[in-house]
Amino acid sequence: MSGQHAGFAVWWEAARPRTLPAAIAPVLAASALAAHDGVFKAGAALMCLVFALLIQIGTNYANDYFDFQKGADTAARVGPRRAVAAGLIKPTTMKAAMILVFAIAFIAGLSLLRYGGWPLLAVGVASIVCGIIYTGGPYPLAYYGWGDVFVLIFFGFVAVAATYYVQAGGISAEAWWIGAGMGALATNILVVNNYRDIETDRAANKRTLAVRFGAGFARAQFAGAHVVALLMVAVLAWRGTVGSIAATFLAGYLLITGWRQAKRLRLATGPAELIALLGDTGRHLAVTSGLLGGALLVG
Repeated sequence: MSGQHAGFAVWWEAARPRTLPAAIAPVLAASALAAHDGVFKAGAALMCLVFALLIQIGTNYANDYFDFQKGADTAARVGPRRAVAAGLIKPTTMKAAMILVFAIAFIAGLSLLRYGGWPLLAVGVASIVCGIIYTGGPYPLAYYGWGDVFVLIFFGFVAVAATYYVQAGGISAEAWWIGAGMGALATNILVVNNYRDIETDRAANKRTLAVRFGAGFARAQFAGAHVVALLMVAVLAWRGTVGSIAATFLAGYLLITGWRQAKRLRLATGPAELIALLGDTGRHLAVTSGLLGGALLVG
């Protein structure tokens, strides 16, 4: 299949649907917090969701393009196939798609200025720029171990705080804690991906944290993200934002699922197991966001 005739299925695969919960979860959690506080605005929440999804997809398209250009993705990669590396989409076509998606994201983001004012323009531009330099430019963040920080900041703190801000007109302490929890769990999607690709990333001089500090560090980071999420739940319960019963249920889910996934990561013996875990990590983030949202709505 040539890049000029790639169908929807190929483009959807290149959008990496397993990673999309990282964009959806923080917006849903922040909107549930806004509803809890009596300031929910459906229009603002919807546009935040659209913007977040477009940033995630644009970043994934940029990653597909730039990783191929830098030699990190080849036809011999052990993870899910990449459209450009597999010859399904031409590099120039993928680059054009990346620009188009980010342009649409920018336009969608402009609609949020009516809710939060011009400071949001800086947030939107920074999100797009970092989505590009995540793997592109003279200092690609992912190639120097900053990918995890990018995810934590933009798919945690920024996504939650901005979504809450455009509805409430301010940012509460609870929003920052939820940003920490959602961001930490979102980084685990990247941790599993980088854990699987340690050898191919090392060969391409892509110095992810897993490459820099080894598989043991990656496993500890994966478990640590669940500790942060549990701390988020504890703080929300302590502050009375969620009820004790709901908090106990959510904490129990995080403990059991986190332990099971950490064990799967430690015992994985091949790429297939890690690819399956990657999808489950994304679903875990989505379920956690849903349970947290429910706890906030009944809290």
